[in-house]
Amino acid sequence: MALSRQRAYIDPVMSDHAHIRPWRHIERRKSRQIMVGNVAVGGDAPISVQSMTNTPTSDANATIGQIRELEEAGADIVRVSCPDEDSTAAFRTIAREARVPLVADIHFHYRRGIEAAEAGAACLRINPGNIGNASRVKEVIQAAKDHGCSMRIGVNAGSLEKELLEKYGEPCPDAMVESALNHARILQDHDFHEFKISVKASDPFLTVAAYQQLAEVIDCPLHLGVTEAGPLRTGTIKSAIGMGNMLWAGIGDTIRVSLAADPVEEIKVGFDILKSLGLRHRGVNIIACPSCARQGFNVIETVGILEEKLAHISTPMSLSIIGCVVNGPGEALYTDVGFTGGGKGAGMVYLNGKIAHKLDNARMVDEIVQMVEARAAELDAARDAEAAALQAAE
Repeated sequence: MALSRQRAYIDPVMSDHAHIRPWRHIERRKSRQIMVGNVAVGGDAPISVQSMTNTPTSDANATIGQIRELEEAGADIVRVSCPDEDSTAAFRTIAREARVPLVADIHFHYRRGIEAAEAGAACLRINPGNIGNASRVKEVIQAAKDHGCSMRIGVNAGSLEKELLEKYGEPCPDAMVESALNHARILQDHDFHEFKISVKASDPFLTVAAYQQLAEVIDCPLHLGVTEAGPLRTGTIKSAIGMGNMLWAGIGDTIRVSLAADPVEEIKVGFDILKSLGLRHRGVNIIACPSCARQGFNVIETVGILEEKLAHISTPMSLSIIGCVVNGPGEALYTDVGFTGGGKGAGMVYLNGKIAHKLDNARMVDEIVQMVEARAAELDAARDAEAAALQAAE
């Protein structure tokens, strides 16, 4: 077969469609597509990754600085809270400087939504039911229409409407979905359909059940997240369990990992979740063993250094770092660059699945970085050539 085993491994989307590894195929839920600025959400668009700033929005320079960090980490969309008039006043400057679409987070005061739409927000995150009476909701919807904003209806288990809590007794999937559909109906009654919905809880069980139920009854894009997931380590685990289950089932069009940590970590974790499922590919996917007494070099230390030195590479590719020859050669067959520990202070380098040369452990890190950078340049050039050929054919 012309398609190599190595290519099938590092390009799971291709392998799925070629039925080489059908167990890796994920059938995504069919949703209609909306636009958040220039980013398509839903339909057949890639699952976008977003985060939220935690600087005071009124401090435009600090907020722009954090947005830059998120952009460099790969964020597709960034959300910015607009709790007061000073924030929406600064939002105009922030939106002008941002390179990615911004979502304005609005609660309670309808004027903030209108101001944010006028100031350049690509999307408004609201709950129509908590921004005032029907006439005020209508004004916000009209501002969104006038300025090309989409909207996100954001339902949280921790802030459900009083009447729903009285009806159901506690936050539950039925209550969350009913809240979401009630809010969606308000937008639809005003002939506004450019919206996505989230139904988040800090409990992954509740989150997954609510999204599963919602996915069955509405065709709008879904914004996934386990809200208030916690600190970096435990929050990552909860998010991976909750969102991983939904994404594996084909549910979800954009994601936000909610961590009590640097927002950049949310982007990293988001991409890692998507990479593990073959749904998005960005940067170097490092395959590494946990190490044992057989290791021919310090695997854990080496992987930590390489992760830091390769963080600047956005090209999707794979690197295997394995401590010994038990699994090392086998893993290296399926990666762009591989290193397998051996004896006498040296190991074996593999390039594109083939044995290349021996390499001393002392020079390992620097040379692996050079080889990965060279391979990334090759892949980028091939991608650009293919794009140019397609454009010429049109």
